Amino acid sequence: MKFVGGSLCLDFVNTVDVWSATGGRAQLRNYGDTPLREKLVDYNALVRWSQLAGVISLSDANQLIEYSASHALDANATLGRALRLRRALYRILKSLLQHWEPEGGDIDVLQRELTLARKHERLVQRDGAFVWTWVKTPDLLDQMLWPIALSAGDLLTSADLSRLRQCKSDECGWIFLDSSRNRSRHWCDMNDCGNLDKVRRFRQRS
Repeated sequence: MKFVGGSLCLDFVNTVDVWSATGGRAQLRNYGDTPLREKLVDYNALVRWSQLAGVISLSDANQLIEYSASHALDANATLGRALRLRRALYRILKSLLQHWEPEGGDIDVLQRELTLARKHERLVQRDGAFVWTWVKTPDLLDQMLWPIALSAGDLLTSADLSRLRQCKSDECGWIFLDSSRNRSRHWCDMNDCGNLDKVRRFRQRS
């Protein structure tokens, strides 16, 4: 698991090894939204990724995994929601990168998750200041989706969209925020896709 997106929702989108073009007949929009070598292979993988990403604590992760063991159908349904949200986010972001109008169905998926997330937010006072917090219990299997959805909403309404990039490697497709000084970052990770691209170009020249 690598976290190079610069935003929680982008790291969530990058939970595949490769975003690949869909096979078959040509489409008007080639989103390249087929995940290859899936990392979120089951609900437990979603929970563990969420823990590594700092979305939930270790104790929350353990409680969710324990609860999901006896509620497999609900856990699988949550995983399905997570994958639909991830695909919708990828397609929305890809549309922005390609200067396409995002499709309504993808926005609807995000809007539904945003609505569900905000139902669990509460404004509380701590140490003389007001903060947002989550109202959650171990039986709420979708609690990791709430901050992901809010992160996406925040990104889409921020000036950071001008820094949105997609890795130039043909065997990646990860999306990230370019924080380089001159906005010239081409790869999700110079030590990974960047070096592979250099090796590939060297071999081609040789």
